[in-house]
Amino acid sequence: MRAEHGGHDGTRRHHRRGRPRGRYLAGGVVGLLLAVLCAGLATAWGHDPGTGDTAGGPDRPEDPARTGATTALPFDMPDRAALRAGGKLVFAHYFTPYPLSLDNGEPDRDYYARHYLTPDGEGGKHRAYGGLLRDRPLPVRPRPGDWEAADLRQEVRTARAAGLDGFTLDVLALSGRNWERCRLLLEAARSVDPDFKVMLMPDMASLTTEGPREIADALAELGRSPAAHRLDDGRLVVSPFKAEARSAGWWSALLDDLRVRHGVRTAFVPLFLDFGAHHEEYAPISHGFSDWGSRSHTEPADPGRDARLAHRLGKLWMQPVSVQDARPNQGVYDEAGNTATLRGTWDRAITGGADWVQLTTWNDYSEGSHFAPSLHNGHAYLDLVSYHLVRFKTGAWPRIVRDTLYLTSRTQFAHATPTGGQTRLMTLREGSAEARDTVEVLPFLTRPATLRVTVGPSTTTHAAPAGVHPVLVPLRPGEVSAAAVRDGRAGPAVELPYRVVRHPEVQDLQYYAATSGRVTPACCR
Repeated sequence: MRAEHGGHDGTRRHHRRGRPRGRYLAGGVVGLLLAVLCAGLATAWGHDPGTGDTAGGPDRPEDPARTGATTALPFDMPDRAALRAGGKLVFAHYFTPYPLSLDNGEPDRDYYARHYLTPDGEGGKHRAYGGLLRDRPLPVRPRPGDWEAADLRQEVRTARAAGLDGFTLDVLALSGRNWERCRLLLEAARSVDPDFKVMLMPDMASLTTEGPREIADALAELGRSPAAHRLDDGRLVVSPFKAEARSAGWWSALLDDLRVRHGVRTAFVPLFLDFGAHHEEYAPISHGFSDWGSRSHTEPADPGRDARLAHRLGKLWMQPVSVQDARPNQGVYDEAGNTATLRGTWDRAITGGADWVQLTTWNDYSEGSHFAPSLHNGHAYLDLVSYHLVRFKTGAWPRIVRDTLYLTSRTQFAHATPTGGQTRLMTLREGSAEARDTVEVLPFLTRPATLRVTVGPSTTTHAAPAGVHPVLVPLRPGEVSAAAVRDGRAGPAVELPYRVVRHPEVQDLQYYAATSGRVTPACCR
């Protein structure tokens, strides 16, 4: 599921699986657009250039992009105590190579813009597949002082405000910039909210030469942070990615070493790439199980099977929840079916009785699997996470109190041939649903309404009942927008800030998203 690639810090520990639509324009235009965007985001994020942090200083309890915007969500978010009362936890997989900023530069010329979002970046080594990334974190302006810590605090506040309980921290390396970001993230979580926890996830697809003693020492060091996720009985949760890369005996020796040399008791929750093939071997040493999961919207025959199996063995189950997956550098993608994968994987967590959820991922832009606010999607996918999260945690869907529309679409057809000289193209991963070219409107309606959907030259109308009922229309070149009409009066409206083109410069098979609940920066229109 993962592959290595180079990165800003010189390491080749990055694994798996991204440049904004603006990259397809002339470089000068891109710079202007990002500059205007960031000017707006300085207010949207509550950035205070005098402190180098978000407005209110480093201990501000919420993300200003979500609080204060009372009409952003179609429902009222329950308070934190209500969300935590049931004991179910939701984490997001944090991938250290892609923080909000890599160099504290102006977004129109920072490392993302110059090297990750262009085919010629990093000496042209990503030219064959059109550039490393197709999207980037929602840009932030340069900050004075300790900007890396301030950026990480901002990410913690964003996740916390969405209802998340913490991050699963992908420990890619035991030295270098990715290791330093592990330490910084734990400190950021501690400083923002003592209850926001970071689950340690040594990445066995990357830690291929490190021995058990080295990894145990690293886990013990990170585990000393008050933000490290522990069970109520004090055990440190260790949840290795691709746990099957080492035998159960190997892990048992490592956990014993943590106990004997460091005095650290652990709860082992291995994450497998193939849960079905390995759970029996690891059951005697495990507190719970997880799997990396599927990124296609194809429905499994028995969506609750894995959770039931884990529970029969007396283990908790951490359900993977995903939005999409498109990896230019690996030449593969999954057909997400607009928001069908997001909704389907949440349904598996809810109906299957999962104990924990892991969003896979928070910010891995190289695989296009990110839920974090981004240039192409804004907060749309994270808003949808909050809706499903409430149901998962409380047992009841939140009441829709504001009409809100979510719009998703690709900006090119699935089988379009890029014109920019790209030689390595993405193809469907084995087992994926078939590619489709559709625009989806996902309405959250307090009462029935008529949806007016415009895709290029075609406008169609659709009767929509109260509640949440997706509407699909064929993809066409041109602008994409939707509006709700009730009793002859216009209601909420949303426009995708990017045009659909028939002949793209670079292949980009991620779905873009927008919501009527949030203002799209003018630069993106």
